[in-house]
Amino acid sequence: MTVVTLSYGKNGVIKKCQANGHAGFSRKGSDIVCSAITILVRTAMQVLSHNENVLIVSDASARGNLSFSVEAKSENLETEIQLKCIGDFLRTGFLALTKEFPKNVILMED
Repeated sequence: MTVVTLSYGKNGVIKKCQANGHAGFSRKGSDIVCSAITILVRTAMQVLSHNENVLIVSDASARGNLSFSVEAKSENLETEIQLKCIGDFLRTGFLALTKEFPKNVILMED
């Protein structure tokens, strides 16, 4: 089972995303649920990495664990909107996965 935790800041901007564990849908290396989780998290990180006003710290040091934290270097409406949209993107994607694969993914939010 993979536990995904999303943490939000002021105005609903994403502050942290953490995915821990293996979904267990299939064997490691060919699990479509793990792949979907990885694509969601890595795409979010890639989009955020193109914003010079964003500081992103990621950790993929252990297989089955992928996380990032993010913060704006300065207050900026465009960055706030992007961080809100990325949070919405992740939440929507993970909610879809929890509905389709309830035995393999749990979404926690704080």
